[in-house]
Amino acid sequence: MNGAQSSSASPQHGLTDRLARWARGFSGKSEEDSVEEELRPRSGTASNREINRRRQLYGDIGDFLFAHDLDLTPINFSVALDYLTGANIGVEKAIRAVMMERGKITNGWIESIAAEQRADEVTPESLATMLDKVEENLTQFTGLMHESRNSAKDYGAALQEQAKDLGEGRDNEPVLARLVGLTRSMVEKTRQVETQLRDNQRQTQALKSSLENARRAAEHDHLTGLPNRRAFEGVLREEVALAQQNGEMLSVAFCDIDHFKHVNDTHGHDTGDRVLKFVAGLLAKASNDHCHVARHGGEEFVMLFRGKSAAEACEAVDSVREDLATRSLVNRTNGERMERVSFSAGVANVLIYEDPRAALKAADRALYLAKEHGRNRVYLAAETD
Repeated sequence: MNGAQSSSASPQHGLTDRLARWARGFSGKSEEDSVEEELRPRSGTASNREINRRRQLYGDIGDFLFAHDLDLTPINFSVALDYLTGANIGVEKAIRAVMMERGKITNGWIESIAAEQRADEVTPESLATMLDKVEENLTQFTGLMHESRNSAKDYGAALQEQAKDLGEGRDNEPVLARLVGLTRSMVEKTRQVETQLRDNQRQTQALKSSLENARRAAEHDHLTGLPNRRAFEGVLREEVALAQQNGEMLSVAFCDIDHFKHVNDTHGHDTGDRVLKFVAGLLAKASNDHCHVARHGGEEFVMLFRGKSAAEACEAVDSVREDLATRSLVNRTNGERMERVSFSAGVANVLIYEDPRAALKAADRALYLAKEHGRNRVYLAAETD
């Protein structure tokens, strides 16, 4: 439900073939020649129905790009093909959601989707490769700096040696020629080092971008846009240290959407995803430097309040709960009004526990009690829990 894809729905699915076909446009062949080559039966057995289907698909892709005023780029062509053929479920769902909300997609949005998909592909192996490349670049950079310093020293020493031979009344032409040769050699070496440094800088910048995408992918939930459980655990450790250092209060809340399985079963997972994003948006409005909101997993969210007592945090969470409980949501698929969506929550004072994990367990127990006693309510964990 959070965008996980099977191997058959990979962003690379058919990409090589699509780019090859796209490249024909730059090969000097006419558009008709390219289309005819693509539609020509490779085995000599393709039926007219298959040929017509392919022709129709080409037309549909063109209509899609034109309708959204999209540039004719390989990325846009690939996304249009994935959407129209259903080859990539994640792309299909994302486009449908944007079209429902805005009615149109843009070049920038497609680029952001492509970036997210590339980030989703990060694996421990690819991270290790990136780190190895960073280390290699640093080694090369250190070597270049060492070589540059040595070249400068050698050049200075050679200049001093040749300068000794410069004197009045002597034939200085051979000495000047050697000085010119030394200078040209140094200039050439400097140019080579500068070129290598520029290449090294470009590679390092690309790696930095890849590592940043990897970090975001590892710490963010792509459905709601909120930090995920892993990111929250890191923030929790930092906030505990800050609160203790500054003598501030620190409270945590678990929020869980009521009867969420019923929402999925009744209205479908697409509608369930939209409900998750809607609730995430309401909770995220409270987020700032002293309030952190994350998706903890499934239909559960977690909130961390620095500078608020557990009772004050309870009031803040209850305010969001009341806001949600008054909303009347509509299933966009069929236009039907949905049952009232609500959430239950449990709140605990983090600093009265020896271990932050114990505070999380206390908040979770309070949430369980709120569910047991009717849902759509916020319970405060007992201070002696």
